[in-house]
Amino acid sequence: MKTDTTIKLSRKTKERLDSLKEHSKESYEETIKKMLYILNLIRKNPEFGGKVLGSIDKNIKRKREINKETNAKAPKSL
Repeated sequence: MKTDTTIKLSRKTKERLDSLKEHSKESYEETIKKMLYILNLIRKNPEFGGKVLGSIDKNIKRKREINKETNAKAPKSL
């Protein structure tokens, strides 16, 4: 029995999911599971959930900064 399924997303939702990835190889499955984990964690323990969310946010911001630096250093193609 096949356990995978397909879901339809708008481009905007896909872009938002992409922006939540902590690393480029993170799958949508991992990203959505992480979101659900955080949601449940915040429901049970808002203070700790907020700390986890803050940590993830720092990782995402760090990734964006690295990408900006990498793109700025990359030679421009014609």
